[in-house]
Amino acid sequence: MGTDADLPDLDAFTAGTVGEPGARVFHLQARAGDVSVTLKLEKQQVAALADHLDSALADIELPPPDDLPTDLGFEIAQALWTVGELAIGHDPDIERFVIVASELIEGETEDEEIAIAAEAGTARFGLTHVQAAAFVAHARAVVAGGRPACRWCGRPVNPEGHRCPRTNGHGVDH
Repeated sequence: MGTDADLPDLDAFTAGTVGEPGARVFHLQARAGDVSVTLKLEKQQVAALADHLDSALADIELPPPDDLPTDLGFEIAQALWTVGELAIGHDPDIERFVIVASELIEGETEDEEIAIAAEAGTARFGLTHVQAAAFVAHARAVVAGGRPACRWCGRPVNPEGHRCPRTNGHGVDH
């Protein structure tokens, strides 16, 4: 089962990928001093986290976008575990977001999942408003860096095209 991590004061918080578009593996990475934590997650989780943080930042005064950090320092590393759930909180007194990632639980029965959940990993990260804003911009670029979307159905298009359901399954070359 997973390892727990608690990094309340981060130096860096980013998302990155390993692999080619269409076969990319997404990672969330946090670093505080000498400690680095890398977790595996889905593209949709990265996008949802960026969207939620962006929404939460809407009423917070931030420096101009040009003053946000751009080198978020993603390094390829072995993921501790795969993220199942993400929770986001905000502490306005210390001007930090708290992101809690919980390990994905996969059991064959409900009882087995409950037993596994007791040993599942949890990671807690505290990031500043500026770090959150930089993460949003970077995460959106990482997510957009994949395969282009089909103009008719919105699904990803492979280099050789794809069978678009809106064209009754006929191959579409883009």
